[in-house]
Amino acid sequence: MKSDFSTPAAPLRGLGGPLRSSEPVRAAPAPSAAVVLLEEAADLLVVHLDFGAALQTCERALPSLANLDAGTSSANSSLEVKCSLCIVGIQALAEMNRWREVLSWVLQYYQVPEKLPPKVLELCVLLYSKMQEPGAVLEVVSAWLQDPDNQDLPEYRALAELHLQRVLLPLGCLSEAEELVVGSAGFSEEQRLDVLQAISKARQQQKHQRLGSEEAQKLNQEASPSSLPFLCKLSQLFHRIQEAIFSLYRLPIHD
Repeated sequence: MKSDFSTPAAPLRGLGGPLRSSEPVRAAPAPSAAVVLLEEAADLLVVHLDFGAALQTCERALPSLANLDAGTSSANSSLEVKCSLCIVGIQALAEMNRWREVLSWVLQYYQVPEKLPPKVLELCVLLYSKMQEPGAVLEVVSAWLQDPDNQDLPEYRALAELHLQRVLLPLGCLSEAEELVVGSAGFSEEQRLDVLQAISKARQQQKHQRLGSEEAQKLNQEASPSSLPFLCKLSQLFHRIQEAIFSLYRLPIHD
C-alpha cells in the first residue's frame, strides 16, 4: 500500500526552514486511553448526570496510572490526568451521597496521604467540612502538612489555612492549631498574630463552656438518685407530722 507521506508536502515556515518532501509529516500525538476515559467520565458527570457510570469510568482509567513519579513531562501530564480523574470520582461519589467513601477511595490510588495532590486534598477537606465531619480528614491533612516535600509546594499555605479554619478550630484542636501556625513558614507575621488571637479566643470559650458544664454536672449530682432516699424520708416525716396535727383536732374535748 502506498504511503500517505509519499506525496510532496507544501513548505512550512517557522519550523527551521521548509519541510523537505522526504521528511514525514509529524501528526499530533494521539490522546492516551486515560485522557479519553477522563473526557468520557466528565461528560457522564456533567452532561448526562450519570454519576455511577462516571465513577466506573474513572475506576477503569486510574489503575493504568499507578506508581507515577513526577519528573518527565509525560509523567507530570499523567499525574494531572490522574488528579483530574480523582476529582471527577469525588464529585460522583458526593452526588450519590457516598461522600463517606471519598477519602478511602482516593487513598487506594495514592497509597499514603503525603502523596495526595493539593487539589484532591482541598476538595476532601471542603467536602467533609461541609458534611460536618472534619475529624475524618484530621490525620490525613496533618500528615500531608508535616511532609517536607509538600512544604515547598505553592499550595501549602492555602491548605494550611484551610486546615486551621475547617478542621482544627471547629474540632477544638487548639494546641495542634498553635503548633501549626507557629512552626510553619507559610504564614506571614500578621497572619500568625491573627490566628493566635483566634486560638486564644477559642480557648477562652472552651474554658467558659467547661465551667458551665461543671456547674450543671454539680447541680445534677445534688439532685441525683442518691439523694432521693433522704428526700423520701423527709416527705414521710412531714406526712406523719400532718397526721399527728389532724388527729389532735379530732380529739374529744372534755369539760
